[in-house]
Amino acid sequence: MTLAAVHHWIVVLDIEAFSTRPDPVQRSLRDAMYQVLREAVAQAGLPADAVATEDRGDGVLILVQPQVSPVLLAGALIRALDDGLAEKARMFSPAHALRLRVALHQGLVSRDADGWSGDAVNWTFRLVDAAPLRAVLARARRANLAFIVSDEVYRGVVRHEYRTVDPAAYLPADFEVKHGLPARGWITVPGYPAPPGLDAGPESSQADEPAGEPQPAAPAARVVFEIHGDVRGDAVAGDKNVHQAPNSPGRR
Repeated sequence: MTLAAVHHWIVVLDIEAFSTRPDPVQRSLRDAMYQVLREAVAQAGLPADAVATEDRGDGVLILVQPQVSPVLLAGALIRALDDGLAEKARMFSPAHALRLRVALHQGLVSRDADGWSGDAVNWTFRLVDAAPLRAVLARARRANLAFIVSDEVYRGVVRHEYRTVDPAAYLPADFEVKHGLPARGWITVPGYPAPPGLDAGPESSQADEPAGEPQPAAPAARVVFEIHGDVRGDAVAGDKNVHQAPNSPGRR
């Protein structure tokens, strides 16, 4: 039975370069990701009964009930995730690096016996898979995560300068999804004054390039990226393990 569509805040986590790792490393990274997520949800003060998660293999789909302030998600949750990832980075080798792309959107979602669905869910997956976000995280070698919000969330939440949320650290990124649909997200990287590669300044765009390797030309401030082929998340169905709050009993 499918329930009526209800508004939620939607967060997606995705592990960078997950598919390139050996299976034992993938399992270890998943365990570490869930540990970081559970601790971050608690540290950010999110009510456990207002958060549901759905496993995505290389990431997590998180549904947050509408009574939760999005300021907590864009502020305290991202900061707590970054802190948790920094702690893991001090213990893990470079071959075992755990870095995340994180997206935040909002909209109507429906739940059935197999999981969650809705255009807002699809769009959040398009954000987390966006080429500009991947490129920014690849450049920001000191970073633990790169965070993108939809244009709606930027205009409705980020730009209003709530405490713990700094709109000056975000820059817009325009790209295309399948069928030529235009999209815009706003990207920030904790620990950076601006996301590397999106700003025009040569110092910030090249700051983390490895020494001795050729440095690609810095892209313009608002680059259009094209994504070809299917984007994961178009069909949120199938045999997925739906979990309630990440810190629920029995969560691995």
